Amino acid sequence: MKEPYRLHYAPDNASLVIRLTLEELGLPYETVLVDRRQNEQNGAAYRSLNPNGLIPVLETPQGPIFETAAILLWLADTHARLAPAPDSPDRAAFLKWLFFASNTLHADLRILFYAEKYIDPQHAESLRTGIRPRLREHLRVLDGVARTTPFWLHADQPSVLTYYLACQMRWMALYPAKSDRSWFQLADTPYLQRILMQLETRPATRTAVAAEGLGVTPFTSPSYANPVEGSAT
Repeated sequence: MKEPYRLHYAPDNASLVIRLTLEELGLPYETVLVDRRQNEQNGAAYRSLNPNGLIPVLETPQGPIFETAAILLWLADTHARLAPAPDSPDRAAFLKWLFFASNTLHADLRILFYAEKYIDPQHAESLRTGIRPRLREHLRVLDGVARTTPFWLHADQPSVLTYYLACQMRWMALYPAKSDRSWFQLADTPYLQRILMQLETRPATRTAVAAEGLGVTPFTSPSYANPVEGSAT
């Protein structure tokens, strides 16, 4: 490994959050495509890094790390940026919302995107219909948090959580491709919308856009990834 970090990624997957964080931190890193078209995430080589076969994995000098929130928190603490310090009075609030984004919001998004993995495929749309009100409520709550403008949710000084939420809202607007997405309206969350608009101009975002073919407005008016290599889904 030439660089201190190696990111195993697929375009517009959860690895996008890690790429944005690495770019925001200004850290050198290598990328390794996990080609989902070839089901490489389930191959022996990749499962030796993450036995769950999920993307992303970040290889570090301390070994491979998987689980998006774990990677984000490790990077923030290791480099003392993009999150409140462990002894900060803001740490507890930051952690509870970071793990809400991971354990609640992201978990419910997986049900929306991959309903067929949780239920008989013929009932998948019913499951999606049931999960959408929960997701709308999650967004309403998070918009209320953004309204209070905690420093770790500012776009001018983004945290790992800022980028995590931006990517999740991007995916809500796009996926699953052949399902009703009218339930998600960015204007319903004006404080989060403002953050997403500001994030789109940051150098880290522009670099990720170029690398993964994400379009000019990847968060506020997203289009499907048009990557040079690999597959977004």
